[in-house]
Amino acid sequence: MSILCIDDIYSSGESMHIQLSYSNPVPLYRQIVDQIKEKILSGELPPGTPLPSIRQLAEEAMTSVITTKRAYSELENEGIIVTRPGLGSFVANFTYNDLGAIREESVKECISELISTAKLVGISDERLLNMVKEALKEETKRYERQ
Repeated sequence: MSILCIDDIYSSGESMHIQLSYSNPVPLYRQIVDQIKEKILSGELPPGTPLPSIRQLAEEAMTSVITTKRAYSELENEGIIVTRPGLGSFVANFTYNDLGAIREESVKECISELISTAKLVGISDERLLNMVKEALKEETKRYERQ
């Protein structure tokens, strides 16, 4: 498996760590979107934080400018980042309620992907529900141990 780790230094002087896997079936732009979104939703990148330029991220990630532009466009369409011509891209300013709604939407997307995958491989709704319940119990136990 080929994984590229990017410690990208952006204008705030801090490092943004992104890991891209070229053997992962998830497209590179989606890997970038998912990891930046995760950093924003976890609070690692607070509102107003400047992001690397599209060209800078493309160079560091060894991807095309088109790939990083697509990732940023998707994040902007979701309202996660804002781009100001001549200034760059920044984490959007969220209220606490906005952030909760975005987090919930992110979970809904994952659930939708889970359901699609289950349908594709022939898992029944009942079996899928049982699998989710089992996984939820296990994760709950894991968090209680921490």
